[in-house]
Amino acid sequence: MRRILITGGAGFIGSHLVEHLFRKYPTYQLVVLDALTYAGKLSNIPDEIKRSERFEFWHGNICNSDLVDTLIGHVDIVAHLAAESHVARSIFDNRIFFETDVLGTQTVANAVLKHYKTVERFIHISTSEVYGTARQVPMTEEHPLIPTTPYASAKAGADRLVASYWITYNVPAVILRPFNNYGPKQHLEKMVPRFITRTLRGEPLTVHGQGANTRDWLYAEDTCKAIDRAMHVQLSKICGQVINVGTGREISVLEIAKRVLKRLEKPEALITFMGERPGPVQCHHASTHKAQELLDWKATTSFEEGLERTIDWYSKNHDWWKEQVWMETVKIRTKTGEIEYH
Repeated sequence: MRRILITGGAGFIGSHLVEHLFRKYPTYQLVVLDALTYAGKLSNIPDEIKRSERFEFWHGNICNSDLVDTLIGHVDIVAHLAAESHVARSIFDNRIFFETDVLGTQTVANAVLKHYKTVERFIHISTSEVYGTARQVPMTEEHPLIPTTPYASAKAGADRLVASYWITYNVPAVILRPFNNYGPKQHLEKMVPRFITRTLRGEPLTVHGQGANTRDWLYAEDTCKAIDRAMHVQLSKICGQVINVGTGREISVLEIAKRVLKRLEKPEALITFMGERPGPVQCHHASTHKAQELLDWKATTSFEEGLERTIDWYSKNHDWWKEQVWMETVKIRTKTGEIEYH
């Protein structure tokens, strides 16, 4: 039996991870810490799990050192997913990103260090956004970190902070850098669910620039399987390592807009173009070699299959997402003083 703490466990990837571990490992105890901000909802976790004796929920902030220390003192594995994660929102309100993503991660890392005798491993979920635009394709873990937005720089700070704790204190840490996640239960502020739900409402799909920017799109279920592997492979293989979690395939924003419209039988005339978002990333394309070598993992969900499943979920769950419509865009002020919605 293992006790696992999942910070941010009521969020998008966190709730998928809770469900994945609960169903795959019937003896595991799952402890979730979540501040339940706008992007985290307890309803993301199935009632069956919440009623189980194997599930424990704590409502709190990861910057609360007393709470974090108490929880980590009673678990075997820490999966740290709690973070502010929306690029446009970080332009609008950047301070909270550094408080949560950097100082929150420091709080978690300090607690892991304090309980080094009992915490078997510390899995930190970083992001491919720390790389900035690809300088070479595919992007390996040695790619320089050139974050282009406050969100990306906050995550880069957290990423390097965890690495420093491994180097300085020998904390049993591994850093995963997932590329662009998508799937059911993702907030409408993110591109894929926003495109889907706008199409379902017959509203325009707003594309930045010409939609030529590309991303490596990773289905949420595959991300959870990678985290699962990081929990269970031999620790000596991955301790102190940074590992990309991606598919090795890039698809443009415009192509995704067209695919969503075609699947839902809506005209491409719904696509509208606007100015590029500040701090744009032109290309992300993951090298998958290290994940296959160290985790024995590779993504198994094609983008076509994942998009179909995601569209189907949003089509059947209007009640889940309709309350988020007003939050699907963020108002920002550009450096020239103009107001834009991204």
